[in-house]
Amino acid sequence: MAVIGGGPAGLMAAEVLSNAHVKVDVYDAMPSVGRKFLLAGKGGMNLTHSEPLNSFMSRYGIHAPHLKPALDDFNSDAIRLWTQNLGIETFIGSSGRVFPRDMKAAPLLRAWLHRLRTAGVKFHSRYQWQGWDENDPTQLCFQTPDGERKAQADAVILALGGGSWKKLGSTGEWVGLLTGRGVDVAALKPSNCGFNVNWSAYFREHFAGQPIKNVRLAVYCPEGEGFNQLGEFIITENGVEGGLIYALSAVAREKIELHGFATLYADLAPDRSLEYLIDRLAQPRGKQSLSNYLRKRLHLDTIKIALLRETGVNFDDVVTLCTTLKKLPISLVATRPIDEAISTAGGVNFAGLDKQLMIRALPGVFCAGEMLDWEAPTGGYLLTACFATGRAAGLGALSWLQLQ
Repeated sequence: MAVIGGGPAGLMAAEVLSNAHVKVDVYDAMPSVGRKFLLAGKGGMNLTHSEPLNSFMSRYGIHAPHLKPALDDFNSDAIRLWTQNLGIETFIGSSGRVFPRDMKAAPLLRAWLHRLRTAGVKFHSRYQWQGWDENDPTQLCFQTPDGERKAQADAVILALGGGSWKKLGSTGEWVGLLTGRGVDVAALKPSNCGFNVNWSAYFREHFAGQPIKNVRLAVYCPEGEGFNQLGEFIITENGVEGGLIYALSAVAREKIELHGFATLYADLAPDRSLEYLIDRLAQPRGKQSLSNYLRKRLHLDTIKIALLRETGVNFDDVVTLCTTLKKLPISLVATRPIDEAISTAGGVNFAGLDKQLMIRALPGVFCAGEMLDWEAPTGGYLLTACFATGRAAGLGALSWLQLQ
């Protein structure tokens, strides 16, 4: 049995199969497995989320029905138990996110790999998958530092990731290999990504890298579900990024695809009403500078004032100024490049898979993880679906092997 891809989905599939005493070989293009997993955990390993199932499932949008069987079988509680069985205790943070007690990914990965190796799983590093032998479809072809190598497998699980963070192995090069075999693959697109904004040279030079805190962002979508959420984001040289921006990335990306741009509305004073703001600015400012006046009367920091200036709003018109403060438009003109994104949308279409995640056009070949056509925000949802679909593909491959 061959598992191609050593990320969380591939490793979970290998675990399911090795537990059933199936001989498993894991092939990965990188010098070691789990590299994206380790980097994702650099700021704190967010394993999953503890929120109720209905809310949890809603994070996957239109793809929730496709993922539900896998997530029902391996949900956030199951992930916490699985982690505990590896000797890693977890806790639920104030946001509902679930983390290892020490917040680190490396100890978990080490324990996991030790258990897999003990179970007989063999790892092959620097094996870049090249597809199948044209004369023998049971033979897998790999490019290695020692030249081309071939391996025979009774069944294959592909867990090659999406197309972001190429330096960690998720290159998306598998798309051509599968479409060439008649597999329906939706184009890979950046998800949980930043966006380009045409800032003025002054604003870019003075404020790139600074966060905008306590802000409510909204994207209005008459044609579907929009976005409205409180949080913070970061001004970049090219535009905007950060947690709140990643959360709205799917909605904004779709609007850019439809219209060429997406207008984001920022409420820079989310805890104050428009009437309150107008009343606070009713008094003359006297000899105070405009910036000092706004800071004192409205408690605005420098970057929010600069963002107001960026719109060209008339600061002498109090009503217009306060209205803009409550609904400041930011035009997103493009997503940042896919390789900068945290994850990707698109991938192998679920319509071309059976219920066990086997590719209908390629009997005995299963798919798992981010190479499937789904997306989700950060917060543990990405990793949970990778774990769950890896397990589902492993169980599917096991059932298929037993029937042969």
